Amino acid sequence: MAAMMWLAIDTTGENCTVALRLDGGTTQVLSDRIGRGHAERLAPMVEQILADTGAAPTEIARIGVTIGPGSFAGTRVGVAFARGLALACGARCIGIPNLAVLARQAGPQPALAVLHDAKRGEVILQLWTQGEAGPPERCPVADLPARIEALAGSGCKVTGSGAARLPDGFSDLGITTLDPAVLLAMTGELDPSGHPPTPFYARPPDAKLPGGVLPA
Repeated sequence: MAAMMWLAIDTTGENCTVALRLDGGTTQVLSDRIGRGHAERLAPMVEQILADTGAAPTEIARIGVTIGPGSFAGTRVGVAFARGLALACGARCIGIPNLAVLARQAGPQPALAVLHDAKRGEVILQLWTQGEAGPPERCPVADLPARIEALAGSGCKVTGSGAARLPDGFSDLGITTLDPAVLLAMTGELDPSGHPPTPFYARPPDAKLPGGVLPA
């Protein structure tokens, strides 16, 4: 029987999280709120969760990794690690959009605006209507209330880190942290061919290489 072990990784925010679903459905999660330093913590955490469960890397069939929007450096760390581990293990690597995870955690809603605070007066907005996702878009904070109303009308629920930038009057579901159980579920459900582990950055990086070239 083919291996059904899944590993999910999230390094896009304050937490460094790894979650493992064993063949048979048992799950284990390790999560540290570290703020920075994901590059130093991620590999030891994966080694620990494998040691704790007695699993071997070659038993992993799927690796899901959050692709953002989130921390630029953290997103790069997670995606690069997941790609490398998948190659070494012979696993499929799946890119999981953060906004889709938050929408899943919010449950069925007639209209839901998932908002990521992109800083500098901007928010990344994605509207979900009856479970169907619209395209993510960048929106100035000042225009956000009008944009949500134009897309979804009144009564639209909101969630995500960008919801705090809205004025009173919006129904904020208060979901800002990604649930490892949802990450694992989406790792198993999403089609790898349609969800490559390609980072989705909220904005281009500030740092540039010599000659003004942006990092890849």
